[in-house]
Amino acid sequence: MEKKFGLIGKAVSHSFSKAYFDEKFFREELRDYRYDLYAIAEIGLLKSLLSENPELCGLNVTIPYKEQVLPLLDEIDSEAKSIGAVNVIRIRDGKLKGYNTDSSAFLETLQHWSDQLKGEKALILGTGGSSKAVHMALGKMEIPHQNVSRDASLAPLTYDVLKSDPNILKSTKLIINTTPLGMSPNTTSFPDIPYEQLTDQHLVYDLIYNPARTQFIQKAEMRGCLVKNGLEMLHLQAEKSWQIWNS
Repeated sequence: MEKKFGLIGKAVSHSFSKAYFDEKFFREELRDYRYDLYAIAEIGLLKSLLSENPELCGLNVTIPYKEQVLPLLDEIDSEAKSIGAVNVIRIRDGKLKGYNTDSSAFLETLQHWSDQLKGEKALILGTGGSSKAVHMALGKMEIPHQNVSRDASLAPLTYDVLKSDPNILKSTKLIINTTPLGMSPNTTSFPDIPYEQLTDQHLVYDLIYNPARTQFIQKAEMRGCLVKNGLEMLHLQAEKSWQIWNS
């Protein structure tokens, strides 16, 4: 019997998830397994997607539905509930259970920089579901951090404040982009931070992996920053999803 998995989001054509799982299924000779991309215009369409695809055993969730999907789930894992966002859904006996693997995957990839980050602070660009997972991971590493938003009602630190006070970036070593700015196909966009204030002492992490070098990363590289994209995190997150679906 065929088993199906997939990714839901508003725009999913940029995702490498299908290629990752297609290769995995081929390599492990899982001939009856499929992974598809499901672009849905609004989260309420999840119910009809499930009814039209009864073979679905699990889903990944991407922008902008990591928070919006919560009320549609029958159960939420304790860590995902603490984070307030879900990026993995296990489907079993018609019931949906939500998990978050973004936070643990991000935490694992950040361990490479653990020595440089001792006693340092971080900025999280964005306030969406991915930012909540990053917030949890930074808390576990005891790295003080704050979010940056265009909207002062979502975070006290706005991009305008960041640009007007050079001491903020001067005293903050790690900068993480959790927004979709720069993601394919909109590759010319980037977060509006004062790049001229970046130095070779800064660590810049973009959760986006397509393209591999976003404008955000390129601008940071020009200032001598140590940079990282989200591809390793995607691979770790995918394997953690697979473990959940088969647990």
